[in-house]
Amino acid sequence: MRGVGGPILRAMPLDSGDTAWVLISAGLVMFMTPGLALFYGGMVRSKNVLGIMVQNFACIAVVSIVWAVVAYSLAFGPDVGGHGLIGGLDFAMLGNAGDPVPGLAGLHIPQIAFCAFQLMFAVITAALLTGSGADRLSFRGFLVFATVWTVLVYAPLAHWVFSPEGWLAQRGVLDFAGGNVVEIDSGASGLALALVLRPRRGWPKEAMPPHNLPLTMIGAGILWFGWFGFNAGSALAANGIAAHALMTTHLAACAGLVSWLVVERRRTGNATTLGAASGAVCGLVAITPAAGFVPVWASILIGLVGGVAGVLAVGMKFRFGYDDSLDVVAVHGVCGVLGTLAIGLVAATSVNDAVTHEGLFLGGGLHQLGVQGLAVVVSIAWAFTLTYVIARVVRAAVGLRVSDQQEVEGIDTTIHAETAYEFGVVSGSGRIGL
Repeated sequence: MRGVGGPILRAMPLDSGDTAWVLISAGLVMFMTPGLALFYGGMVRSKNVLGIMVQNFACIAVVSIVWAVVAYSLAFGPDVGGHGLIGGLDFAMLGNAGDPVPGLAGLHIPQIAFCAFQLMFAVITAALLTGSGADRLSFRGFLVFATVWTVLVYAPLAHWVFSPEGWLAQRGVLDFAGGNVVEIDSGASGLALALVLRPRRGWPKEAMPPHNLPLTMIGAGILWFGWFGFNAGSALAANGIAAHALMTTHLAACAGLVSWLVVERRRTGNATTLGAASGAVCGLVAITPAAGFVPVWASILIGLVGGVAGVLAVGMKFRFGYDDSLDVVAVHGVCGVLGTLAIGLVAATSVNDAVTHEGLFLGGGLHQLGVQGLAVVVSIAWAFTLTYVIARVVRAAVGLRVSDQQEVEGIDTTIHAETAYEFGVVSGSGRIGL
């Protein structure tokens, strides 16, 4: 999301088509979080399905308020001190909403529309972390954690990469829709959270299979649908780049699905529904930073590699002993790194004039690959370190993991006093008694 040209004038005319597209895209990205709740809900054990779903829904509310109060301003407000490290408080409480977003020249949408679109990115990034802590993450602890994490981890990284005034953006980092800010951020943060929480009781010796794969497949379909807003909406205009990003997004998802299933079939003899859903998400993650910068043919290759990388990376948690319950590190972290580096290999000026140095494979040399590599290292170091510290502090202050008794009995009944499934007893008359 890098603007081209000079500063925006307050009086710059708005474009109704661009505004409508960004508003629709914001809605699509918001819909991804309920989709994520279904995706994750199907993969946990039945005694915890409501627990993880309500964490995702509550995340919408908590992160939205934090974003409006202060996080948006820190991410996109005028840079403090000119060092590209953090935005000021000019937009706190959504004040000065009539002012332009610093550095985003040619933006023909209201600032409040841009704010709403970016809000949905912050929401789903925080929600992704529930996958790393699934089956043992405390509801209260997570909400406190998400509040602090959005301000201290997400907002600064968004300023560095997404704001044209950020120090990484100034160095030429390209991230069309969140390879660093969303994907690598959530992967590195998920690893830190999993380490602080420690493994689930019985893991890895006890089998913990998904309890409802149809839920997961529905959730994956919603995520795929919403990702069109996530990536194509990041053009911030209803234009050719948005159309290009939509097509690269779809093809990468298709390629990721196919390559995951091929590898899975060769390794285990079966192509699974969970593999299909996971492979599609891997392709979507991998193309996210590159969707508006690489040729269409390259998106298929990125998706294929993303699916293979994802299925192979899932095994890392068993090898290194960290319990990332729903594979946030493998699917989002690893594939996010892959997609971010792919820009340095196949970015093309013919696709987007924001590309000033073509990728290595297109004759542009090592410059862009080096810049992308810097962003990867910085994003991982920042997200992992700060998240680990925040998680430790929250754990000490209010608790971050449920008790042993709650974990054994299930989060749904012990914390939320509900169950996802009520099974009645069939009487002799055929009626169901409850």
